[in-house]
Amino acid sequence: MISQLTGTVTAAGAAWFVIDVGGVGFRGHCTPATAAALRPGETRTIHTSLVVREESLTLFGFGSDAEREAFELVQSASGVGPKVALAICSVLSPSDLRRAILAEDLRALCRVPGIGNKSAQKLVLELKDKAGLLALGDAEPVEAVSAGAANELWREQVMEGLQGLGWSAKEAGVACDAVADLAAGGAGVAQLMRAALGTLAKR
Repeated sequence: MISQLTGTVTAAGAAWFVIDVGGVGFRGHCTPATAAALRPGETRTIHTSLVVREESLTLFGFGSDAEREAFELVQSASGVGPKVALAICSVLSPSDLRRAILAEDLRALCRVPGIGNKSAQKLVLELKDKAGLLALGDAEPVEAVSAGAANELWREQVMEGLQGLGWSAKEAGVACDAVADLAAGGAGVAQLMRAALGTLAKR
């Protein structure tokens, strides 16, 4: 099992990355917030989870060990695969996920694209005894490095990230319009993603 990679970031999109480790490029999926923290040319450590299937090996990367633990935890619930698990981690931080499950906050869980009321109830039922093991603090290095993202590139990144989570292009566009003032104020992509998801949850 590959638990972390330390190397040079060679590329990063809205929800993916490529990191060079000793001349070998590893490509993986990640949350939009993690992707926003990665800058090509920088040396970074990415916490990883390798999902093994009969026909494929898929790498997922996270900015903190707590995020990886949350990703692996939710997959222990029946019917939750890596795609849904990544969507959960994109919308809810580890501490928010822990709080939602322990408090049986179905509304918070239903903010995740693809999670309805029944699915949220199942997550609470199956994970309540395990959620207490999640880290209380969330290591989020994104905000420290994302202040320079306050230009028109933010819209493309946020649009792509939202559509990757299941929202339509129209919905993503409306959400981007709603957070434009935050972007003009210098907010980073990670903050803009969370704000955009918040506006969509209210719709």
